[in-house]
Amino acid sequence: MPRSQREGAVRVLFRSPTLGVVTLEQVAEDAIQERRDHPQDRFRLIIGTDSQPHEHTASATFVTAVILHRVGRGARYYVHKEHHEHIHSLRQRMFTEASLSLQVGGLLSELLQKAGQDWQIEVHLDIGEGGETKQWIREIVAWIESNGYEARIKPESFGASKVADRYTKS
Repeated sequence: MPRSQREGAVRVLFRSPTLGVVTLEQVAEDAIQERRDHPQDRFRLIIGTDSQPHEHTASATFVTAVILHRVGRGARYYVHKEHHEHIHSLRQRMFTEASLSLQVGGLLSELLQKAGQDWQIEVHLDIGEGGETKQWIREIVAWIESNGYEARIKPESFGASKVADRYTKS
C-alpha cells in the first residue's frame, strides 16, 4: 500500500470527497466523532475492495473503500487506490481484493478498539452467484467471517461493487 511517513509512523492514505486526503487514523477519528455527534443514530462500517485488470501487463488497480453509513441519513466514504503487479488470474484478483479489505479492517478495528470503540465491520465482496466468481464464494466468505467480520456478496455488496468500483477506472 502506498504510504506516507509522518513522525516515524507509516500511514495509509485515503481520499475523502468530504475531507480530502486523510490517514486511516483520521478515518477512525471521523467515525468516532460522527457516532458521538449522533448517538441516537445507527451506523454501519463497511469495507469493500474492487479491482480493474490491465490488459497485457499482468497487473491491476485495486481500490479499497471504507464507508461510514449513518443508516437513513446518508454516508461518508474514503478510498485508497493502489497498483499491483503479477496479477495473473481472476481468482488471484478476488483473493487479493478480500485480503486488502481484511488488512484495512484489521487496522481500522485496532484503531477503534484503542479508542474504546466497538464496531461491527461488514466486508463487501465483489463476488456473486451470477458470474465466474461464484465458485469461490464459500471459501472467501468463510475466510472473512473467520476473521470476525460480516461478509456481504452481490447484490448486497455495494461497498465493493458500487463505491470502490467507481474509482478503479479513474
